[in-house]
Amino acid sequence: MVFPPRSRHSGKKSGFGQASAVLAFKLKKSIVMVGMMGAGKTAVGQALAARLSVPFLDSDEEIVRAANMSIAEIFERDGEAFFRDRETEVIGRLLDGQRAVLSTGGGAFMAERNRSMISERGVSVLLRADLDLLWNRVKHKDTRPLLRTPDPKATLTEIYTARVPVYELADLVVDAQPDYTIAQMTEAVIEVLKSRPDVLEETSA
Repeated sequence: MVFPPRSRHSGKKSGFGQASAVLAFKLKKSIVMVGMMGAGKTAVGQALAARLSVPFLDSDEEIVRAANMSIAEIFERDGEAFFRDRETEVIGRLLDGQRAVLSTGGGAFMAERNRSMISERGVSVLLRADLDLLWNRVKHKDTRPLLRTPDPKATLTEIYTARVPVYELADLVVDAQPDYTIAQMTEAVIEVLKSRPDVLEETSA
């Protein structure tokens, strides 16, 4: 199957969410949210799922539930390679299930096998935010284990530099703006999803 060229949405056009407010949608393939910590994958993903009337799923939560232990405990007991294999299995199972909006761990999209599987069975959407915006969102929070370092901003910069070029391989891209609400980001995602009729179909309200 040949897909249209990859679409991007800058979100800078005013009123982009107004038309879709009166439309209903049918989701044909699951949507996988991609992006750095602080990009809004969970918040926007949950709002998007509600907007499309489909479940919101988190692959990390599914792994924790299945293993009955935390991800940190899995890493410590079984190693990262074991975790990554389970992660791929869980993402595949979720993609084969009910159509949904799926959030994955930050490292999941770094694996080529996962990227290919997501593009074949669903669609990946990158929430792209610049480093300053990400830092402003995460600097006052203590919920990011990877940033519990002597210099968290330097750590964030290092992760950003390593991951963003791979995240850019996502099927669709939506740029975050500092003044966006969750609702505005959600509508921006819907706008770019409209470029993929194999994923999202507009229906009458």
